[in-house]
Amino acid sequence: MLHAGILAHSVEGAALCFRALCQEGFSRLGPHQHPDVTVDCIAMARSMPAWDSGDYSAIRAILAESVRRLERAGAVFFACPDNTAHLALEQPGEPLALPGLHIAEVVADEARQRGYRRIGVLGTKYTMDGPVYRRALASRGLGSEVPGPAERELVNRVIFDELVNGVFTSESREAFGAIIGGLAARGCDAVALVCTEIPLLIPPEASSLPALDSTRLLARAAFEVATGSRPIPRWRGGPVAG
Repeated sequence: MLHAGILAHSVEGAALCFRALCQEGFSRLGPHQHPDVTVDCIAMARSMPAWDSGDYSAIRAILAESVRRLERAGAVFFACPDNTAHLALEQPGEPLALPGLHIAEVVADEARQRGYRRIGVLGTKYTMDGPVYRRALASRGLGSEVPGPAERELVNRVIFDELVNGVFTSESREAFGAIIGGLAARGCDAVALVCTEIPLLIPPEASSLPALDSTRLLARAAFEVATGSRPIPRWRGGPVAG
């Protein structure tokens, strides 16, 4: 089995991805068995000023430092369980030290495979307003919707004030459920949970739409790369064609 690297940016999503990857091993390989995995995490506080100013190149440089450390630790490829971070990882620059799975590509492939046609996108304001998921879904012939401006602001506030800090309240669960219901009313046949902490807030029974859990889908893809049932990725950062 190949040594997997997890490029962490936000703690809760990275922890869920690590746990889900190992649980894939327990389920498919047997008790206590999973691929070697290393997690590297530079505190998100180091990147937040650049997020606020829109300096994605500076964030890319920080994430690239983590990838180099994963490479030195023996990882053969990386998975980054942070959808927003892919806005920075897609910036032009020197190739990253390791090839990586692209979370939006993984989610969009799953949406197409399941036969969905129009996907509601829930994530940070950077992800909902940004091009990553519009491109990934459109390149597969899939439509996408995001909530309205006030709802996007609410989702973003809950993510940064609560979810990334491990706070999950019934009030926020109900609010997100109502937003998902609104996406259904606008014609979406699935919702992509593309902040990797949202699946900790919204279990399947709390969603009125079938949910694409970006965290666990990425973990499954990383497990499959590590065990040879999925090709080693080729993407080393930078723009994605399509």
